[in-house]
Amino acid sequence: MASEHEEVQTLADIDRLIHEPSRLMIMALLYVIESADFTFLMNQLGLTWGNLSAHMSKLEDAGYIEVEKEFKGKRPNTMLCLTEKGRESFREYRQRMKMVLDDLPD
Repeated sequence: MASEHEEVQTLADIDRLIHEPSRLMIMALLYVIESADFTFLMNQLGLTWGNLSAHMSKLEDAGYIEVEKEFKGKRPNTMLCLTEKGRESFREYRQRMKMVLDDLPD
């Protein structure tokens, strides 16, 4: 079992970009599926167009997701997937959260 100082430090080291609830949902969904289009993510996560777009931009700027814009016929289609950096960052986030939560007293 970790000391109180170690628990607090582990929590302080949590990736705050991922920790925000909407971005955590985006990362978690993309972690278990290879890729998803914008509309699918918006519907699955219950986010508005603007909200998903803003979070998507932050994750893309951090290098956590890759965004590919293309056309299906005449319709625009935006695909998102985790980058290797994003996948590794999410794994590290999960590990830290498990450590913090497992060390809490019952």
